[in-house]
Formats: sequence, structure tokens, C-alpha cells
Amino acid sequence: HLLQQMESPRTDILRKVANLNEVLFTKKKTISITTLKKLEKELIDYDLANELTVVYKSLKKMHINTPDHFNYSQLYNRHVAYMLAVDKAEDLLAEYFKKYGSFLLSGDATEKLGLALLMKEMQNVAKLYESHRLYVYQSCMLIHHRLFVEADDMNQEGESIEDIFAHVQRIFETYNLDPLYYHLNLVFEFLKLEYYNHYKVYRQAEKYYEEVNDAASNLLVNYPYYTFSAQFLISKLDRSIRLGTEKELYAENESLFMEYEADTADIPRHLIYVIFRALSSYYVGKYDESAKLINNMLNDMSLKKYPFAQMEVKAILALQYCLVKDFDLFNQLTNSIQRQIRMFGKDTCENVLLFIKILKIAVSEAKKEKAKKINALIPKLKATSVSYFAPTSLIRMDEQFVENLISIDVA
Repeated sequence: HLLQQMESPRTDILRKVANLNEVLFTKKKTISITTLKKLEKELIDYDLANELTVVYKSLKKMHINTPDHFNYSQLYNRHVAYMLAVDKAEDLLAEYFKKYGSFLLSGDATEKLGLALLMKEMQNVAKLYESHRLYVYQSCMLIHHRLFVEADDMNQEGESIEDIFAHVQRIFETYNLDPLYYHLNLVFEFLKLEYYNHYKVYRQAEKYYEEVNDAASNLLVNYPYYTFSAQFLISKLDRSIRLGTEKELYAENESLFMEYEADTADIPRHLIYVIFRALSSYYVGKYDESAKLINNMLNDMSLKKYPFAQMEVKAILALQYCLVKDFDLFNQLTNSIQRQIRMFGKDTCENVLLFIKILKIAVSEAKKEKAKKINALIPKLKATSVSYFAPTSLIRMDEQFVENLISIDVA
């Protein structure tokens, strides 16, 4: 049924290619060749390399006794190689964003090097052919790489990001019937949003926010092979904290994620999704619900491969236990976190150490100057920076936060 709904000029061409043998075995040679050449022109317009190989294979056979045989053989070989290059580019793109998820949760230098090597390999593949499709795939990776992996590198060579956006837009307008480009347009709207967020040009970012937000569930589920779509949830939380609208997230989530399907096999994406839902619950005072979401995630998948992410997640869970006054679970969890901190060294996870210190002050029996002690630690915590995803940085640490913590009755 779904396939029948996909009628378009493009599917009509594909149907003609699928029925080519009917022409070749029943029509005169001149009609067959004319049909093949007409198909060739249409397939070139749509950039359908796979189907072009079928056409060139037939033309090569039909010209076996003429000098044109060599020409069609060359075209066939070139398009087979081009088709493999496009397949390679798609594989590199999917592999890159899978590896980026691991890098985001670990901050590991080896993962970062792996991303740089994949970026280099993609650029080498794209150089093989003058191809708009390879250019678009390379751009998906290159823009993300510059914004999130090598953001500190001031010596970035080649086209500027704004020039890349303009070039891609021209390609999309030229091939406006290409269904892949129709869908990839969302990826570039998302990348524009992240570009303006990165440079703190928030007024420009807002132009793209609504469109991406409306398609958030679709972006998260169906686009992980073309971009790191879970980044949108981090940006959405950042935006709500900046605008003071974090309490609105919870009500919005029901419609936003109605079609969302959780995938625990994709650990980075699922972790970010759960943290987003948990913090949305936290900001409306539903601490039990927040704790339940995090606990379910920790039971459903193992974070042993990502110890820093595991510490961060446990720290957010500890905050919920602190606020619901479950001090036994709170103490068990914080002791576990502190053991991990000792194992990795205070310098590598100072932010988690300071966060736990704040919570420990909140639950201490000494009631004297709690607010003063917590307020003294908050600037230190805000001054720390880490290379991995830190949900603790997505907690608004204002007067209300301090008030909530010091009002906990330990007795």
C-alpha cells in the first residue's frame, strides 16, 4: 500500500527501467536504442547511477559490432565505479555519526582521531567525481565536523559553512524532484539551526527552530545515518534554559514524541532522549517520574563502555533521589559515583565532583549556611568544561535550585 502511494515522475522512470527487457526482446533494434537513449537522458537528469548501469549494459551489448561499443563500455564502467563511490559515501556517513555518538559520550581522543580520518576519507571519495550527490553527502559530514568536533580549529580550509549552505540549496532547487534531497532538506535546516546556535546568533537560529521542532520525532528516528539528530534535544534544552521556558517542555513532549520509537541499541541517541525526558519531568517537579525514566534506561542498557556518561546520568538520578528525600538510595548512588571519581581522578570529572558536593551539602544535617556553601560552589561548577556530554550542565542553577535543595528536611 505504501509503495503504491509513492507515485512520482521518478518512479515512472524506474518502472520503465524494470521493464526494459520487454522492449529489448520485442521491438526492432532502432526502437530499442532510441528508447535506451531517451531513458539515459532522463536518468542523468535524476542522477540515478544504479539504473544508468542497466541502460549502459544494454547499449554496450547492442553496439558490440560497432565502434560505439567501446564508448558504452567506458560509460558502463564509469557508472559502476560512481555507484560504488556513492554507496561508499553513504556508508562513511552512517559510520561517522555512529562514531560521533561514542565520541560525545566519552570525549575520547582516539574516537576524535577516528572521526577526522573518516572525514578525510569522505573528502577523498567526493574528489573522485564531479558529483552533486557526493558533495551533499560530504557537506552533511563536514558542517557537523566543523561545528562539533573541530570547533576550536581556527585554520579550517575550504568553503565557508555559509557558502556550503548556499551551494547545497542550489543543488536542491536544481533537482527539486529528487526524493532524497526533499528529505535531506530537513538535515540542512537542522544544521543551519546548529550553526547559528554555535555562533550564538539566536535570532537567526529561531528562523529554523520551529520547522525542525515540528519534525523532531521524525528527525530523531529516521535520520541517524545522515546527521547526529539527537543533538537537537540538547540544543532544545539549552534554548529553554536560555529563554526561561524549561517548564513548558513537559507538556510539549506528549505530542512531540507521539510517533517516537525508542531504540536501546543506539546507546548515545537513547541516552540523550531519556535525559531530555527526565529533565523535562524534573523542571515541572515530577522528580519520581524523572528518577523512573533514568532507572529504566540503566536497566535496559549498559553504560560500562561510557563511564563518564554513566557518572553524569547517575548524578542526575542522585539529584532526583535528593529531592524526593530517598536518602538511602541517594547515599548508595553518590558512594558509587565517588568510587568512580577516585578511579578516574578528580581532574577528569571535576564537574561531577562539584555537583555531588552540592547535593551532599543539601542533605547534610548541619543546617548552618547551606545556601552560602552551595552558592560558593555553583560558579566553580559553571566554570568547568568537559569534552563529553554533561547533563549536569543542563540543570538551571538559580535561586530556585538553591531554595529547593536547602528546603530538604533531612530529619
